[in-house]
Amino acid sequence: MRSYVVKRLLQLIPILIGITLLAYLMMYLAGGNAVEAMLENQGVAVSQEVIDARKHELGLDQPFIVQYLNWLGGVLTGDMGVSYISGKDVFQTFVSKLPATIVLTVLSVLLTIAISVPLGILAAVKRNRAVDYAIRALGFIGNSLPNFFVALLLIYVFAVRLGWLPVVSSAIGRTGLASLSLKGAILPTLTLGIAMSAKYTRQIRAAVLDELGKPYVEGARARGVPERTILVKNVLKSCLIMIVTLLALSIGDLLGGTAIVETIFQWDGVGKLAVDSITMRDYPLIEAYVVWMALIYVGVNLVADLLYHYLDPRLRLGGEA
Repeated sequence: MRSYVVKRLLQLIPILIGITLLAYLMMYLAGGNAVEAMLENQGVAVSQEVIDARKHELGLDQPFIVQYLNWLGGVLTGDMGVSYISGKDVFQTFVSKLPATIVLTVLSVLLTIAISVPLGILAAVKRNRAVDYAIRALGFIGNSLPNFFVALLLIYVFAVRLGWLPVVSSAIGRTGLASLSLKGAILPTLTLGIAMSAKYTRQIRAAVLDELGKPYVEGARARGVPERTILVKNVLKSCLIMIVTLLALSIGDLLGGTAIVETIFQWDGVGKLAVDSITMRDYPLIEAYVVWMALIYVGVNLVADLLYHYLDPRLRLGGEA
């Protein structure tokens, strides 16, 4: 296992370098005078001489490869530069937004598991009955609705009509976790949980049905093993690899920040930060976001692979799942 982890970590190095290189190249080719926007935001009179001087100060007048290597060297030493718009340290700004995104990720994943696993198993056990049809219909509807529409619908019902929950999750004048409340987390969590639960319920149902048709289940039933025991200790355990795979993909998305949901609810996380940075052409923050996304996906995939070895004895014995 140790050699496997070391091998995977070494394989991640060229992947991360390639991702950052392509992202930096796309921003370099995208154009747009970020220096001019930065000077206007700071209230500085914009002239060509001032723009050229600021570009020289930031190193933006150098060739692309020189700019990239300087940036990469800074990242490796913990220096991701300064925001073009706010003038604050990029690393500190980005880290200050992470707790809010992590909280939303944890709540959404827990809600998804609590809804999709029981419903998926119930739909499989009650196959082609009224309960199964109802769960499948709800799953189809949940998959069909985009996040922004669900968010607006929840806002209209629970915030505007009933007045039970706040429309905006962040308190004005505060940032990070200090600006958020448990009540304000309910609507964005529901928005994300509904979409993921609809998708996971159908896939868990299909996986459970596949397991229920295998010989070992028939053998356990013939030996008189209770149906609940078969479902929990055998069928569900066999489905864990598929569930881990789904969760790994979703956790990567959530930790990267769900830009639309965070923006609608003014959730002060990295997704909203990314949208604001793109709007204002704040390239250092955009680059930090790309690095974070790359690290999250390769890290979550590595953890998922390690869990595969733990959950599936065939992989530990050198076989194939």
